[in-house]
Amino acid sequence: MGRDAFYDETRVAIIPIGFCYPGTGSGGDLPPRPECAPLWHPRLRAALPKIRLTLLVGSYAQAYYLERRAGRRLADTVQAFRNYLPEFLPLPHPSPRNMRWFKTHPWFEAEVVPELRRLASAALRFSGAENGHAANLV
Repeated sequence: MGRDAFYDETRVAIIPIGFCYPGTGSGGDLPPRPECAPLWHPRLRAALPKIRLTLLVGSYAQAYYLERRAGRRLADTVQAFRNYLPEFLPLPHPSPRNMRWFKTHPWFEAEVVPELRRLASAALRFSGAENGHAANLV
C-alpha cells in the first residue's frame, strides 16, 4: 500500500483501541483505558458501514474484538489468522520493541504478510469516497 492510499481517509480508517495516551510504565506504554473501546468503537464502526477489512494490530485490539476466540498468546492468535477471516486479520504491533518477536516467528513473514498484502490490495481496489468502502486498522 502506498503512502497516498494509507493516508487517504476515504480509503483507510485508523482507529486506536484507546483514544488517549495512557502514559508509560516500567515496561513501556501502559494499557489502554478500559472504557474507551466499548464507548467509541461501536459508534465509529457504525459510521463506517462498508468496512472491507479490519486489521487488529496488537494484543489489545485482538482481545477486544476477538474476546474468547483469541489465542492464549499473541503468536497463537496471529498464526491462526485464517480462523478470523474475512472479518478480521490479527497482526502483531509493528513497534521496534517487537523486533525479537518477528525474528522468532519467521512464519509471519512467510504466511501472514502475503495474505495481508492480498487482502489489503483487494480492499483498496473497492474502496474510496465514491462508494463508501474502507479498510479499517484498529
